[in-house]
Amino acid sequence: MPASKSSLATLTLGALGVVYGDIGTSVLYAVKEIFGSGHVPFTHANVYGVLSIIFWTLTIIVSLKYVVLVLRADNHGEGGLVAMLALASQSVKHKAPALRKWMLLIGIFGTCLFYGDGVITPAISVLSAVEGLEVVSPHFRKAVIPLTLVILFLLFWVQKRGTAGIGRFFGPITLVWFAAIAALGVSHIVGHPEILGALSPHHALGFIWRQPGTTFIILGAVVLCVTGGEALYADLGHFGKRPIRVAWFSIVMPALTLNYFGQGALLLAEPEAVANPFFHLAPAWLTLPLVGLATMATVIASQALITGAFSVTKQVIQLGYLPRLQVRHTSTRDTGQIYMPFVNWGLFVLIVLAVVLFRSSSNLAAAYGIAVTLDMLITTVLTFFVIRYGWGYPLALCLAATGFFFVIDLAFFSSNLLKLTEGGWFPLLIGGAIFTLMVTWKDGRALMSASLRDTSIELKDFLASVFLAPPARVPGTAVFLAAQPGLVPNALLHNLKHNKVLHEQNLFVSVRNHEVPWIGLARRLEVEPLGRDCWQLVVHYGFKNDPDLPKALALLAGRGVNLNPMTTSYFLSRDIVTPTLRSGLAPWREKLFAHMHHSATAAAEFLNLPSNAVVELGSKVEI
Repeated sequence: MPASKSSLATLTLGALGVVYGDIGTSVLYAVKEIFGSGHVPFTHANVYGVLSIIFWTLTIIVSLKYVVLVLRADNHGEGGLVAMLALASQSVKHKAPALRKWMLLIGIFGTCLFYGDGVITPAISVLSAVEGLEVVSPHFRKAVIPLTLVILFLLFWVQKRGTAGIGRFFGPITLVWFAAIAALGVSHIVGHPEILGALSPHHALGFIWRQPGTTFIILGAVVLCVTGGEALYADLGHFGKRPIRVAWFSIVMPALTLNYFGQGALLLAEPEAVANPFFHLAPAWLTLPLVGLATMATVIASQALITGAFSVTKQVIQLGYLPRLQVRHTSTRDTGQIYMPFVNWGLFVLIVLAVVLFRSSSNLAAAYGIAVTLDMLITTVLTFFVIRYGWGYPLALCLAATGFFFVIDLAFFSSNLLKLTEGGWFPLLIGGAIFTLMVTWKDGRALMSASLRDTSIELKDFLASVFLAPPARVPGTAVFLAAQPGLVPNALLHNLKHNKVLHEQNLFVSVRNHEVPWIGLARRLEVEPLGRDCWQLVVHYGFKNDPDLPKALALLAGRGVNLNPMTTSYFLSRDIVTPTLRSGLAPWREKLFAHMHHSATAAAEFLNLPSNAVVELGSKVEI
């Protein structure tokens, strides 16, 4: 059923604040870095050529690739690299299974690069806004970095309170921002209306033809104009395709184009404004209010990325690539409103390191680009597998559609490699470190599962032997968490050994996470009676579902299980991982996995178990 005009307007306004914050603030630094690099001679033709390249970069990468093509690749209404990875993985699972392992690794590496981008983007955005104070007065230069750090600290400190309260202001403030940058651009375009001629692609093609080497070099700065382009797809599940598309074509794209062309008109009239063309668009009396508005806009852009980091981390945990981390729900109405302390302060420390290490938005611009262009490249590759194997389109059409974008993404990525030693190593180092953690966790879990399988006993056979001479039965229900269905949980063995009793009802529960965003209540539980008031249960979750075991078990009502929360106890095995010298992971990776396993949030908290009804029994597992 199509959305009403009022709901479409509301969603479009919300998309402005959440989806387009990053790309909306790219006007602060993109033109400055292109001309400030010193690679582009300052001529009339070059200004036209650069503006044309910016406009057609926005058109091809954002409008055509993301808004038209990639937004169609929704995974049950959800978007983002994790959703795309799951969709591509499912598409090739049966048709090209050999590709699946490599595709998962590539996709997970792309997800790791998101964190590298998540460090650079808030740092460069807030720093570039505060640097506007230097235009007001050079005396403010010493205050730029301390003020930036204070703003960032306040932003991360407020996360624990949730974003529901301040989130309602994101859209209106961002709308004011886009109106302001459009007006600033128009104020200079009216004096030089001929600048609009740069909309013609022949200026971009002429620049590329005359200066191919320079074009290749400056692509590393041009990519700044699509900062946050991935957010278009990542926030698909929050707003839907139509509001995102309406916001882009009716507000964001026109406002960005007008501002960039206004900066071009300004540079033609006042070449000395190249030091900071955005803030020079405003008259002197308006500069300070503009710095304030820009700071608010960059904080909103950073907020969207932080909440995105929480969401992506939660999804990756449920896909089995990271250990459980503490998740706090900050809203009783919206389950998507979460706060993850470790992720929050980990990002903050890395962002502070980036600000202190690079010290200016220009230096940070050198660090930006490699991670995001590699992410764009990975998205294009995954899109090919989705449209070829998932949608069944002809091979030639798939190659043509994604090949076009692949060549462009590859050109941008190759250009950004030139910045590797200037700072590009920083987000790659972050992404590589997180990738090492994720792969180590995944491989370690596989070894741990194999070790448990080798030493485990079949549940049905064990129960049959236990009931030959049954122990005393005590009132209530025991819920035993098992890593794999069909095997005896260690907690049951320890309970029988030490307590020598069995409850009236016994549920053997395994939790399964799947490569789909959502699994509804109708498919939540899989129940198998084992006799003598014992049941084997498998609880299914998608990677965007919030695990809540008591709520899932409440679905047993009317299925032969009388579950009383007041007389239900949850028995968990607290496994202690012991690295060994036998074949498996490298020794350092085994130690890393053991440390990650030890530091993981308890399963009881992750599954939302009542703390006064949990019994943990330890066991040792060798890998």
